[in-house]
Amino acid sequence: MDTRKYLTACMEQSRSELTDNILPFWMEHGLDRVNGGVYTCLDRDGQLMDSTKSVWFQGRFGFIAAFAYNNIEKRSEWLEASKSCLDFIEAHCFDTDGHMFFEVMADGTPLRKRRYVFSEGFAAIAHSEYALATGDAAHARRALEIFDSIIRMLRTPGFLEPKYLPAQESRGHSITMILVNTAARIREALLHFGLEGAERLTAEIDRSIHALRTYFMHPEFEALLECVGPNGEFIDNINGRLINPGHCIETSWFILEEAKFRNWDSELTEMALTILRWSWKWGWDEVYGGIINFRDCKGFPQQDYSQDMKFWWPQTEAMIATLYAYEATGEEQYLKMHRQISEWTYGHLPDREKGEWYGYLHRDGTVAQPAKGNIFKGPFHIPRMLIKSAMLCQEILKKS
Repeated sequence: MDTRKYLTACMEQSRSELTDNILPFWMEHGLDRVNGGVYTCLDRDGQLMDSTKSVWFQGRFGFIAAFAYNNIEKRSEWLEASKSCLDFIEAHCFDTDGHMFFEVMADGTPLRKRRYVFSEGFAAIAHSEYALATGDAAHARRALEIFDSIIRMLRTPGFLEPKYLPAQESRGHSITMILVNTAARIREALLHFGLEGAERLTAEIDRSIHALRTYFMHPEFEALLECVGPNGEFIDNINGRLINPGHCIETSWFILEEAKFRNWDSELTEMALTILRWSWKWGWDEVYGGIINFRDCKGFPQQDYSQDMKFWWPQTEAMIATLYAYEATGEEQYLKMHRQISEWTYGHLPDREKGEWYGYLHRDGTVAQPAKGNIFKGPFHIPRMLIKSAMLCQEILKKS
């Protein structure tokens, strides 16, 4: 493989896909120019199917628009879109107890709350990225304030309804891994402005990474599990045996990014590469290609109806993770893995007729349903991958 040629092509493809397809689609069809914020429930051609707004995505697109502004091109409309989402969040998306809603109406009227704090995390990184874009340190302070609220809610007994009753106490992979990335994004802004709090965020990252290594990584299965007992005990039921390869691969690059921040800390790098190798082995479909949704660590059938489907986001996370792995090691096996997942993804997900990417494919790669968005799919995983890919390729090329 001609490495420079491949990385250059990857960088150019990532930038053009972002600026010519993905962001224009959401700026035209998703951005709410009346109430502020963004709609995500869009049909194949961008037609609005439901005006319910995902609070997750107010923060997610607020982050993406500013992230693109900071790292791809200084387009004022992207910065304005980020501000629109942030203004909508602050006006409509927080309940009086500090816990955010999960869904609101077009005008911000609350519809639903859930027992999670993911919306808070996305709101926080939107503020921190907007701070970097505008030079306004107040948004970095607000990001830290929201993060502190997340920690308070997670560690106040009874504030968030537990997933299981005391008969089966457990801890989940999702919140543990997302805190690594959330804290890292906020820390970048705090360091940029010379604000206090960065060391505390690094301590929270260490806490999450310790939990991932100690509780969730199970070498006996060569797997990172989604749900374990309070002290990492293996729970031998359907939920306890669940492997979500996409989540695990995403975790691997969160840790690789942190290893890079620490001058390629060797222990973190090896931990992340181990998770990537394990999860690729479980996730890659040797028959049809692509990363499969769910597996059982003992080989039993998974009960989730989408267990053998190919969703959009595990593919994008694998594209980021393999580039990080190549940057960390220089080993061509990771670039070959990147080429493998990239070729499959670009061969199946983009809708070249109507724009954007399909989100839900059957195992064989055929389209299961053509909508471009809903409460869970919108402008986040795909544009984040495209931005990160362009950045990583450029960084690797500069070093070579």
